[in-house]
Amino acid sequence: MSHRQVTNQSPILVDVSHDGVDATIRALGDPGRRALLDALRARDGQTVSELGDAVPDLGRHAVLKHLGVLESAELVTTRKVGRQRFVHLNPVPIVELAQRWLDDYGALAGLTLTHLRKHLEQEQ
Repeated sequence: MSHRQVTNQSPILVDVSHDGVDATIRALGDPGRRALLDALRARDGQTVSELGDAVPDLGRHAVLKHLGVLESAELVTTRKVGRQRFVHLNPVPIVELAQRWLDDYGALAGLTLTHLRKHLEQEQ
């Protein structure tokens, strides 16, 4: 596991190991890919052509390229039926990313509230 300091003056170290979370964040970093995910969230199981119609700012090749990135990050799965490719949303990596962040902040918030309660009880 590799670490780096958050800032030059901060003693806090964060884990910067490369895993699926990195791929998820990179995939979500592009507005075109987020638009494709939003289209699948609205109606899952669309064909590549339907997704192209749902996001008209992207050409077919851009849609295919973005779907490749999303598939590598395991945010979508594809299923070929005849000549059509159907794309399905896989929300698991997004949920895992959210839980990773929310669990940490939830624990911090609980600890902060405990300290606040003790402080307020001491003042009485």
